[in-house]
Parts: sequence; structure tokens; C-alpha cells
Amino acid sequence: MAGHSKWANIQHRKKAQDNKRGKVFTKVIREITVATKLAGPDINSNSRLRLALSKANSANVPKDTIERAIKKASGQSDENYEEITYEGYGPKGVAIIIECLTDNKNRTVSEVRNVLSKNGGSLGTKGSVAHLFRRVGNENREDERR
Repeated sequence: MAGHSKWANIQHRKKAQDNKRGKVFTKVIREITVATKLAGPDINSNSRLRLALSKANSANVPKDTIERAIKKASGQSDENYEEITYEGYGPKGVAIIIECLTDNKNRTVSEVRNVLSKNGGSLGTKGSVAHLFRRVGNENREDERR
């Protein structure tokens, strides 16, 4: 009677649930980090952080995880995140500007270059496509592979 172990069945369900929960936690923590970096760690004056914290509470993110994310983003931690802008060309020569928040520039540039080259694009030099754009809004994309 292979495949009828109760623990094996629980293990598969638990793994799927933990993966979903981990994705939600990562997304919420990233929102907290960005909100703290942009307007500071004060909840009273930072409405974006207040919204991110309410999302974190509704997703049952542990309090110490939230506090670590705020400390890290406000510079009280050893890790430094920085915002980097890459310019490049997508499929059929479409100009693209990519803004990233990262703690490791080398890893990020290699991942961006990899994604662009897999999809028929290339990474350009600084200033190669920036003159074609003016800032009017943001579109945020999540990495579906993680």
C-alpha cells in the first residue's frame, strides 16, 4: 500500500501552504522596507508604512519579522538596500527602464541581464534610453519564479 502514509500526505499539503505563506510574507516585508526607506519609520507620519503594516497584520506576519524589516530599512541594521536604475532594450528594440531595490548590485545586474537576454533584449549603458521617458507613474512586478 505505497503512497498511503498519513505524514506524507500532510507533508505535501503543508509544503504548499508554507510556500504560499512565504510568498505573502516576502511581498509584505518588501512593501514595509520600501515604505520605511521612502518616508521613515514613523507610523504616524508615514501612511504608506501604516498601510503595509495593516497588510502584514492581516497576513499574520510575526511582530519580530516586521520590526526587523523596519530596522533594516531605516538603516539600523548592517544590511544596506539601495535603489538602482538599469536601462536597456527589450524584444524588437523596445526601450526599457528597470528600477530595482537590492542589497547586492552584482547579483541584480546579472539577473536583469539574464532576463533581458532570455527574452530577446539587452542591457544598455546609463543614459541610453532615459531621454525617451518622463516619469508619470510606477508599475510593480513580482518575480513569479520565487
